[in-house]
Amino acid sequence: MFIFKFIRKIIAFVFLLIIIIPIYVIGNVWYTANNLTPLKSDVIVVLGAAQFDGRPSDLLLARLQSASDNYKNKMAKVIYTVGAGAPGDRSTEAAAGYNWLIANGVPKKSIQAIPKGRDTLGSTEAYVAAMNKAKLTSVLIVTDSYHCLRAMTMAKDLSVTASCASTQTGPGALENSKLRYLLRESAAYLAYITVGRFGISLSDRMI
Repeated sequence: MFIFKFIRKIIAFVFLLIIIIPIYVIGNVWYTANNLTPLKSDVIVVLGAAQFDGRPSDLLLARLQSASDNYKNKMAKVIYTVGAGAPGDRSTEAAAGYNWLIANGVPKKSIQAIPKGRDTLGSTEAYVAAMNKAKLTSVLIVTDSYHCLRAMTMAKDLSVTASCASTQTGPGALENSKLRYLLRESAAYLAYITVGRFGISLSDRMI
């Protein structure tokens, strides 16, 4: 009888965890997205998103505009654009961002393109390596609101000080983001903090 009661308690506890942990993660992602504090940093990093033969997608365009605004507001003196290309692409996410920023008034000398990374972790590892080489220690990440928590967590896990400036326009802006984006990003964040920190690079392409 005691064994059955013990098993029931274990099952109830596991069931409770299955409910509580996802709710906690979703709440954390939502809260972070709604309470961001961008900080003046050594470098602004634009996380990559889709590009079409060198033309930024709406998602990437919104990130680039936010990065440009933050640069002009003197939040950092350098911008890194990061992101590789898909197989067969003639351009990369980093190159598309680099060219857009130059065309929109950011000095060429203030931009560095890092054409590496097919997911957030790979991109983070790539730009942190460039930061380490340049002896930079703080980053202002520009990405979508719900993506900020995971992006900042990855950067901090690689020993850089990170804050986030979310996009204000486009499909990734908070007011335009659908519940599906929040749930997907919460699942990706949970996957990262449970297994991704052990060196597993998760596929997480943004829409």
